[in-house]
Amino acid sequence: MNKVKELVLIRFPKFVAGNLIGTLVDTLILWLFSHFVFHRYFGKVIISPIISFEFAVFANFLVSYYLIWRDRVEHHSGKSFAKHYLAYNLSCTGGFFIKMGMLVLIQALSKWDVVICNLLALFVSGGFNFAMGELVVFKKKRV
Repeated sequence: MNKVKELVLIRFPKFVAGNLIGTLVDTLILWLFSHFVFHRYFGKVIISPIISFEFAVFANFLVSYYLIWRDRVEHHSGKSFAKHYLAYNLSCTGGFFIKMGMLVLIQALSKWDVVICNLLALFVSGGFNFAMGELVVFKKKRV
């Protein structure tokens, strides 16, 4: 199967489906923290998304490691899991900064609820995260 077909027909749909799980986790944790734990702007718009981000990263990583890019993980071991998770978390951190920039911008311009702004910002950062997973974290080994 050629590279473009593999990406479009197999990996990207799995990535989107897997990230729906992360989005649900992110949204639920963000809603809980922004509505019940933090009551000031900094807690609601900065701290809550950071916490929800880490929960979502772990959920997305599990899907990525065991489903989306499982064929690119040579040895499923604790060391492999930790190595891939560290790289995945670092790449997602770049996506997080993109998401946060978009979230703050959308919220400042629209004054919508932070949960809605977060969902919109996730669309922008999603493309970056897929590219990093495909090209860096789970890159295909050259034979």
